[in-house]
Amino acid sequence: MRAIEEKFRSLGRRGEGALIGYVTCGDPMPDYTLKIAKALISGGIDMLELGIPFSDPIADGPIIQRAAMRALKAGVRPLTVMETAKKISAAHPNTPIIILTYFNLIFKAGLERFFNLAKENDIDGVIVPDLSVEEASEYKAVAERYDVDTIFLAAPSTPNGRLKKIIEYSSGFIYLVSVHGVTGPRERLRKESIDFVRRASSMSGGKIPIAVGFGISKPSHVRRVIAEGADGAIVGSKIVKIMEENIDNEARMLSKIESFIRVLKKSTVKNSSSAMRF
Repeated sequence: MRAIEEKFRSLGRRGEGALIGYVTCGDPMPDYTLKIAKALISGGIDMLELGIPFSDPIADGPIIQRAAMRALKAGVRPLTVMETAKKISAAHPNTPIIILTYFNLIFKAGLERFFNLAKENDIDGVIVPDLSVEEASEYKAVAERYDVDTIFLAAPSTPNGRLKKIIEYSSGFIYLVSVHGVTGPRERLRKESIDFVRRASSMSGGKIPIAVGFGISKPSHVRRVIAEGADGAIVGSKIVKIMEENIDNEARMLSKIESFIRVLKKSTVKNSSSAMRF
């Protein structure tokens, strides 16, 4: 059993949803990421999503765009991210690590080299926001050979036929984009987000976990999406914002991140009717 599936099953047995935390690797400097990962894991995240900084992150809002620019200026490159993932995995072997990147970087590296590096550096899954499931057959085949999960995204506008295909093609989990738009904290969950969680949960039928991201930034958001049928919540921009607001004080930054995650994690506890899906 792969690490991501095993993590979801373990959490399901405990009656919890997964809390997945995102950071842009190397923001603001490469040596920060190991410390931030430790704070996130100490706070309670179940899986870590590391973003490879990219100059044109089309799925990301201003907060993560600025993080990517800081990391690129600090000299972070894809191989830096891979090597950082391996160090984090060595220190925290029970925390699956997922890479988020754009397809340009994979194309430049070549599928075989990219997934070989991913496997060598203990990466459990990859998310590629600009790779459509219809064009991913070769990508999927190579990822499978290297035993790396392929996590596809679906949005509220995704019709049922395409959502069914995404469910069939994905492994690890399905990434539900909760809103029309880019990443960034939102004040409240929209009705379309809740309807989409219900629809995807019903269609997946427990075949694969679903995790909801984009706009998830409060305990109430985490609690609601899990209550509506999601198996996990993904929090990114709010974490990066805390980093940005405390960039001049490392100790305060790490303390605030850990405290924030600790509160969010408490919101992943499922009620009795939604527990034990996996």
